[in-house]
Amino acid sequence: MPKVGMEPIRRQQLIKATMAAIDEVGLADATVARIARHAGVSAGIISHYFGGKGGLLEATMRQILSDLGDAVAARRQALEDDTPRGDLRAIIEGNFDRSQVTGPVAKTWLAFWASSMHQSSLQRLQQVNDRRLHSNLCAQFRRLMPRAQASQAAHVLAAMIDGLWLRGALTPEGLDAAAARRVALATLDQLLDAAPSTDS
Repeated sequence: MPKVGMEPIRRQQLIKATMAAIDEVGLADATVARIARHAGVSAGIISHYFGGKGGLLEATMRQILSDLGDAVAARRQALEDDTPRGDLRAIIEGNFDRSQVTGPVAKTWLAFWASSMHQSSLQRLQQVNDRRLHSNLCAQFRRLMPRAQASQAAHVLAAMIDGLWLRGALTPEGLDAAAARRVALATLDQLLDAAPSTDS
């Protein structure tokens, strides 16, 4: 009989082991047996908690997405004043937080994006993440410009964030988060400077 309170600990252990295995050999070769070895447990434990590799990858991505939300929220809470520019900067900086750019997490993101084209549960997670980013960006741009322009600016900045992240993650040396942030923030400044303010 498992010890009381062990499930959350075991689940986190397996999620970390999943990222470590993907970092080591890629998603295709990150077998249940390999993940179990990384976690120091039997393969049956993965089936018990997650129903298999697919469920474990979904849980891993839910954790990474939760960490992303926490990173953005922490930066927004730290703002000294509530301005659209400040909130937009917080969103950018949260997306390049350390919790999102380390080797194992970056490779898990890449595996997730690729797998989401073939697995409906992961596709839904990806769509939720995309919509959330666009909605959060659009809400802030909307405070400064008309609706259609705000939506377009949100699309541009979301594409810049994702593009910088993807190109950086695919380089041999890994993502340079500081450089990516600088480019994304410069893009934000251009979008805001080019847009007339409006109360409509």
